Amino acid sequence: MIAFQVKTEKPWGYEILFTPPESQTIGKLLHINAGARFSLQYHEVKEETLTLMAGESKIIWGENENDLKTENMKKNHGYFISKRLIHRCEAVSDCDIFESSTKEEGTTVRLQDDYTRKNETEEERQQTRN
Repeated sequence: MIAFQVKTEKPWGYEILFTPPESQTIGKLLHINAGARFSLQYHEVKEETLTLMAGESKIIWGENENDLKTENMKKNHGYFISKRLIHRCEAVSDCDIFESSTKEEGTTVRLQDDYTRKNETEEERQQTRN
């Protein structure tokens, strides 16, 4: 057994990783500040389920950028994000979202980012761990 926790500040709030990065499954708490949102993005390999635990958030998703849907997240409901599905969460109020996902592999492709960050590659993630 390994006790594990790493908090990482993000421009939209912070995340707390509960599982070692090399784990086959990942658990995170995403705290998004009111009015902030993470990138409009998709993952080449990773799949995830997002669950709103506290606060209010919208989820934006779709197969392509020209056909995005927006809905208010319901508390304690899982939103499954398959690989390559475009998505983002936007906080209406400060909110906490639990993320359960497959291992952080492949590239996270950022289609839009309020903070001008570039795509996140697997190689970059490995460099930040070392």
